[in-house]
Amino acid sequence: MSSSLLFAFVVFAVVMFFTPGPNNIMLLSSGLTYGFRRTVPHIAGITVGFAFMVGAVGVGLGAVFIAYPVLQTILKYGGVAYLIYLAAVIAMAEPPSADKDDKPGRGPMTFWGAAMFQWINAKGWVMVIGTITAYAAIAAFPWNIAIQVGLSLVLGTVSCIVWALFGTALRPILTSPRAIRVFNVVMAILLLASLYPVFMDA
Repeated sequence: MSSSLLFAFVVFAVVMFFTPGPNNIMLLSSGLTYGFRRTVPHIAGITVGFAFMVGAVGVGLGAVFIAYPVLQTILKYGGVAYLIYLAAVIAMAEPPSADKDDKPGRGPMTFWGAAMFQWINAKGWVMVIGTITAYAAIAAFPWNIAIQVGLSLVLGTVSCIVWALFGTALRPILTSPRAIRVFNVVMAILLLASLYPVFMDA
């Protein structure tokens, strides 16, 4: 195993996991709106879903997208549409109250929703492609994929927890419904701004 390549991959992964992106922005908003405990399924869905995607692409699923480029286009624009929808949901989100918690559609993203979202997350695909192609020689196949999946699980979990806790820490500060609404609108705008690289590649 190349220790220098392993170190380079860890640096790459840390930068990609911890910098703002759709997942982190949604976790920040969810931590503020719903609290850390209710955001845990969202955290688990992101970490498991992304690590599974790294493994799946690493063992050969990526060849399918190379053979059928139209699938990449469908995922790209499906992801754009879904992110626009999520931005609208975040912008209109309010702190849950006793009379709202039982209503359908209320609450943070579920485990499966977060896991499936990784497949249409533009930043997630950039991370996966960089992980598999640039750092494939981190070890002999299939140990390289196992190492990348393991590190993705660990770093992804830490990153998601940090962003969700950051949002939770803002709860005592942003106490009024108006302040939370303004914060969520800003998060929605940032989420839409994260689509810029997608349109630049169009």
